[in-house]
Amino acid sequence: MNETALDYSRYFWQGGKVRLRPLRIEDAESSFAGSLDSPSRRLLQCGIELPTSVELMRASLADHVGCKDAEGVIVFGIETLVGEYVGALSLHSRDEKNGLFSFGVVVSRQHRGQGYAEDAVRILLRYGFWERRYQKCDSACLDTNEGSIRLHQKLGFVEEGRRRREVFLDGAYHDEVLFGMTREEFDAIEGR
Repeated sequence: MNETALDYSRYFWQGGKVRLRPLRIEDAESSFAGSLDSPSRRLLQCGIELPTSVELMRASLADHVGCKDAEGVIVFGIETLVGEYVGALSLHSRDEKNGLFSFGVVVSRQHRGQGYAEDAVRILLRYGFWERRYQKCDSACLDTNEGSIRLHQKLGFVEEGRRRREVFLDGAYHDEVLFGMTREEFDAIEGR
């Protein structure tokens, strides 16, 4: 069956630019290619990760294939509306008692600046707030991660503070910028 011929227009997991889907083992090749972008990976991982390979990526992704909850993390593939894989999005730090959750997002370099991360995170926020009844999304990034700071601002997150000199990276200490968004703030942004 050709998935691109299907009508996704009323599909919850589709936004204006991207669709979230289960992670696939075939995504290991793209994930490996993304690991070669050391400056971006350094910001995402808050440091340099050890060398990897496609085989190691496959083994790492295997726990998350099919939206499996692996140690509290669910990972989605992000694809364009024509089915091109452009990155991944994770749902994590879920606290059922207090109604909190967080996310992580990575879009490959050649697909950045096209609104894919913003659209993907907005889908996940709808899921967290409107389907899972979470009351707040917490997030953080390094003070040098200008792209992530802009993304949080575009989405309507509020900067709640900083943890000073929290991460040692590239020979210097960096602040961690803390962001938050409440359900009511999201509802107002989405016009509810």
